[in-house]
Amino acid sequence: MKIDWIGYHIDTWLSFSMVNGLTVSGSGQINGQGPIWWENACIGTPPPALMFNRCNGLRLNGLSHVNSPRVHITITTCNNVIVSNLHIIAPETSPNTDGINVASSTNVNIRDSVIETGDDCIAISGGSSNVKISGIMCGPGHGISIGALGKGGVDVVENIEVRNCTMQKTLAGVRIKSWQVILNTLLVHLN
Repeated sequence: MKIDWIGYHIDTWLSFSMVNGLTVSGSGQINGQGPIWWENACIGTPPPALMFNRCNGLRLNGLSHVNSPRVHITITTCNNVIVSNLHIIAPETSPNTDGINVASSTNVNIRDSVIETGDDCIAISGGSSNVKISGIMCGPGHGISIGALGKGGVDVVENIEVRNCTMQKTLAGVRIKSWQVILNTLLVHLN
């Protein structure tokens, strides 16, 4: 039960930090046991299943991710990342189960993967640039989202490229989400 975790550091389930050249590859499955979290949503904030922080040269390939308590994979403050051949699954009704979140990262390539979630298939946050997304089968879910941007002031997202992706049963295709801010504080460059 979630109450068993009260008082412990629970903001990430599996975390890799400052490991350059890390490769995580194989046909294994990470099962986040999400339903117990979703049913008791009022007790705390569920952790993302897998987080990579400051892992330059990261390669993530071939894994399956099932029923994360919240976000399946978070990539933050990383450079030169390749994510490929993943299968990410959570029910359409599962709350906040983004497939892959990219934040403050550069030169990220996400390709040839199937993402079926209850939220964004891929979300790209402020400080990210040169993100290429291709060959993604997305849906159900909310599609591919840039943002939400501007909550704390200025957010910059640059050079986002989305090609050859299929959206099925999604809320949107590719969208930009922003907080109500003065228009000149939001800069987004899309290809």
